[in-house]
Amino acid sequence: MPSNPSIAANTRPWRDPSAKPFISIRHITKRFGDFTAVNDVSLDIYRGELFCLLGGSGCGKSTLLRMLAGFETPTQGQILIDGQDMAGVPADKRPTNMMFQSYALFPHMSVEKNVAYGLLREGKSKAEAYARVAEMLALVKLEKYAKRKPHQLSGGQRQRVALARSLIKQPKLLLLDEPLGALDKKLREETQFELINIQETLGVTFIVVTHDQDEAMTLATRIGVMTEGVIAQIGEPREIYETPQSRFVADFIGSVNLFEGQVGPAAPDFMRVDTADLGPVAVPPRPGLTQGQTVWLAMRPERVWLTREKPAEAINSVRGEVRDMGYVGHMSSYVVRLDNGRLVRVTQANEGRRDNPITWDEQVSVSFEPADFRVLTE
Repeated sequence: MPSNPSIAANTRPWRDPSAKPFISIRHITKRFGDFTAVNDVSLDIYRGELFCLLGGSGCGKSTLLRMLAGFETPTQGQILIDGQDMAGVPADKRPTNMMFQSYALFPHMSVEKNVAYGLLREGKSKAEAYARVAEMLALVKLEKYAKRKPHQLSGGQRQRVALARSLIKQPKLLLLDEPLGALDKKLREETQFELINIQETLGVTFIVVTHDQDEAMTLATRIGVMTEGVIAQIGEPREIYETPQSRFVADFIGSVNLFEGQVGPAAPDFMRVDTADLGPVAVPPRPGLTQGQTVWLAMRPERVWLTREKPAEAINSVRGEVRDMGYVGHMSSYVVRLDNGRLVRVTQANEGRRDNPITWDEQVSVSFEPADFRVLTE
């Protein structure tokens, strides 16, 4: 999975116990009547990060963002930005700016006037304001479009105007609520890397709210996965994908095969888990588990071997039949029905031109390396 290679990601201050966070969220809760939108969330974010809050609709991520911006008041808890307690600090006095999904551009103003608006309202001279506008439009590669109105721009160009307007006042923290949600898939993918480059160039701390897991994996130095008002897991993109801490995170990030089982007798090199779908499975030993305890085994589709005959070295292997498949250029995706009826998802790289690829209705061996299972207890 690609991820943001920014300075913050390379130095990884979150791994340093002595590093001082730029943003500290302490036991934040937000209630709307009887409904708890954010429930006792604590989180540290470091200067220069591009941090993503990822989750489905209604998980609390936008509410948390609005509390950082000052548009919502926490029911309880504390928010500190650069060491300053934000309690009682109105939105317009915070060292933040917020970019909305709608972009909220003024339709009657040109691009350069939209971008200059905030500086002119602060009382900056036109000369100073428009000099800064020229710098920002160069940064977002829109110099040639300064005189155009928003309706004369593409969706991606409007998004960059909104970004320039949000950054021109040089906030310490930029909050972005689904910033690429209005773009089509291809343009969204292209714009993700532009956003990373702009963030790295300016060194501004970004917090991005998104429901798009691929977007979060591409953009983020770290991701906070949210569900039902709490953060289920915080980690770097690779950590979130490779070592999920719960079934929810494993299932929400990417595609996964989950198998329920019970811990069997211990062995010197492996732990046995007895499953209904795969039979007894050898997995890496995990401390703290007891025999008979229910666990779940998570296996990513790209980790599964799919062959016509069982490989001689395979420790875990079952038989099945290919029920569905799809070709997507660099890889093929398969759905295999095991002999007991369970469906397993498999992806395989299309390396060169395979003369005799596995196809529909074939009998196959489905094999799993012990080390590729992630053993989950919740």
